[in-house]
Amino acid sequence: MHTRAASWLRHRLGRAVVLSYALALILPAPGLWLRRPHPLPPSHLTLHTAPLLLSLVLFSAGLQVPVRALGTLLRHPKALLAGLVLHLVIPLAVVPFVAFLLRRTPDTDGGSGLLAAMILVVAMPVAAGATVWTDKGEGDQPTMVGLVLASTLLSPLTTPVLLATLAPLLSGGYAHTLAATGRLAQGGFALTAVVLPCAAGLLGALVLPARRLGRLVTTVAPSAMAGSLVLTYVNASGALGSVLTRPRPLLFAAALSVAALVCLLSFVLGRVAAHLLRLEAATASSLTLACGMNNSSASAVLITASLPDKPHLLLPVLAYGLLQKTAANRIVTRLRPAPTPGT
Repeated sequence: MHTRAASWLRHRLGRAVVLSYALALILPAPGLWLRRPHPLPPSHLTLHTAPLLLSLVLFSAGLQVPVRALGTLLRHPKALLAGLVLHLVIPLAVVPFVAFLLRRTPDTDGGSGLLAAMILVVAMPVAAGATVWTDKGEGDQPTMVGLVLASTLLSPLTTPVLLATLAPLLSGGYAHTLAATGRLAQGGFALTAVVLPCAAGLLGALVLPARRLGRLVTTVAPSAMAGSLVLTYVNASGALGSVLTRPRPLLFAAALSVAALVCLLSFVLGRVAAHLLRLEAATASSLTLACGMNNSSASAVLITASLPDKPHLLLPVLAYGLLQKTAANRIVTRLRPAPTPGT
């Protein structure tokens, strides 16, 4: 039953995400309530819904890793190493260019708020959801899984470095805020909400017997997909909850434009790199997806934790999340490997 539920939800995931956004726009109150920390009496523990849901999604991703297939990737690591390098280089190329364009707008702080949100997106590891698009496009799944895992495990180091490097581009206090966010990521967020859940899932995939692992996956996978939709709703509620009460069409348009530009440039640079490396179609598709698909859910959770008084900064993050899925659909369609003769 769980396998059917996961398959049913996977085939309708795009529509379900749109529905989550619509629900956040129409009925944001439950999502706003879930965004708040909730004490758990009589203990001194506090429940934070968004990081918990993010951990569930990443645990499920680690649990479904085809561990044996990674051996081939380690013997031929060109695409993996290229993807990791591009994951660091692309933000350093794209963000200054976008900052230069925003400096020419009439915004008093040069669009620093929008730019800060985009920096938090591109500094995140490769989205676990990229493996779903790789599977749909018949791409190189071991390469994609390796990029998701490697970028996730390295994120406690790479995320603070990228945030610190790009922070001088900001003004109006955002540079200081981004530096503080980098310390938060280095101090525990990336480890507890991103790395440890993924590592726990990977450990389960390594040590559990096949039958027990299969049972666990059929239970966790649909729960994780449902959790990702709830997380989308919670994050969207913070950004869209005030749209009806205090409409800001210029901010909405600017957020959409900036997210679209960053998303487009990331995918284009990834595609160019795959072409220069002369990768075969399946591997080129995976590398391109990895360059453009960052874990926007993690960045949204980090913004909620570090900038709770600026929920409007979630707008470009949410826009990026939708746009990267749209772009991924185009990429897997165009770069799908040609069928072999006789099949």
